[in-house]
Amino acid sequence: MSGYRKLGRTSSQRKALLRNQVTNLLYYGRITTTDTKAKEIRKIAERLITLAVKEKDNYETVTVTQKVPKKTADGRRVKNVVDGKKVTEYEEITKTIQKDKPSRLNARRQMLKTFYPIVEVPANGQKIRTESKKVDMPAKMFAEIAPKYENRKGGYTRIVKVGPRKGDGAEMVIIELV
Repeated sequence: MSGYRKLGRTSSQRKALLRNQVTNLLYYGRITTTDTKAKEIRKIAERLITLAVKEKDNYETVTVTQKVPKKTADGRRVKNVVDGKKVTEYEEITKTIQKDKPSRLNARRQMLKTFYPIVEVPANGQKIRTESKKVDMPAKMFAEIAPKYENRKGGYTRIVKVGPRKGDGAEMVIIELV
């Protein structure tokens, strides 16, 4: 007997389906799917949430200095002529960043193996390319989802039955984060 449901797909199709569903569940908080898919999604999602909860505070803050090009009011780089060449002017800024410790870095990489990249597109549909931004799902896991479940020992998802699907009668459910 296998340790997972095959869902009537080849292994690559099944992995892609589950990765997509888990990414959407953790991004949106709830999705509607079939009962058997939801039970497989629950396994993967709860494992990732547990990983995020364990490594939530495992980082150190570091102050770094960085050279950044000076910019004008309209966003263009400031350039000066030196020896007949245009040279960009730079300024040094100091920032404090969170540097992951090795176990948290490993957890982040394990999450990235599962998550598909998500791009937030502006709602108005204008300037899609310039105003869309990539979502860092591991950062969302550590910052938003892990603090929510830090005092909970498992059981991060809930499956609610909706009823049979109209087309083929498959049992539909809503899987959501508790």
